Amino acid sequence: MKNYKIMVVDDESDILDLLEKALKIEGLGNILKIDNGRAAVTVCKEQQPDIIILDVMLPDIDGYEVCKQIRQFSHSPILFLSSKNDELDKILGLAVGGDDYVTKPFSPKEVAYRVKAQLRRAGYMEKTAENKLLKAGNLVIDVEGCRVTKNNQIIELTAREFEILYYLAQNMGRVISRERLYEAIWGEDSFGCDNTIMVHIRHLREKLEDHPNAPQYIITMKGLGYKMVIPNEVEK
Repeated sequence: MKNYKIMVVDDESDILDLLEKALKIEGLGNILKIDNGRAAVTVCKEQQPDIIILDVMLPDIDGYEVCKQIRQFSHSPILFLSSKNDELDKILGLAVGGDDYVTKPFSPKEVAYRVKAQLRRAGYMEKTAENKLLKAGNLVIDVEGCRVTKNNQIIELTAREFEILYYLAQNMGRVISRERLYEAIWGEDSFGCDNTIMVHIRHLREKLEDHPNAPQYIITMKGLGYKMVIPNEVEK
């Protein structure tokens, strides 16, 4: 396995040590331990970690704000840790650019396995890239570079948003159910996935579409799911 760089951000030293130990047991030993939000942003910019484990409740700025600042320069997957188990908090975490959300108390081994799952997906995308460009109208998906441009302007996406867009583009013109999309991207059972998918699709549209409420790329097929189309092929 590649020597991935993992940044863990939590103001509790016991949790930092616990996660470091769990990650090392799974062969993930290059750990950056940070205990506050501002330092997390600075270190992330300097060190460019492959994945970030981020506590929501930090002593200076909260994890949601940290995530928003990191998303200005990094696409690395972000896994939130939080004592908040409310569905709205989870949706907020996804809405600001997070890729996964684990509530406290948690199993360190589960967190380590979630990290490995994120890294496997990143590795899969690297292996299947082959200098491929997928195009839909003015939208270009650079699979190898994990980069999306529209009218030659770079569109900043989270790792999860890129995965969703790439999957839909691979299945251009096909209707993909929410359940199938969730299972393909998250690799988990799709029970209760609707809100998670809707949040990510909404944010993709806000970034990709000229008019998000009248989408031209990612179309909702009522009662069925979503499909990606070339703009001039949108069904009236």
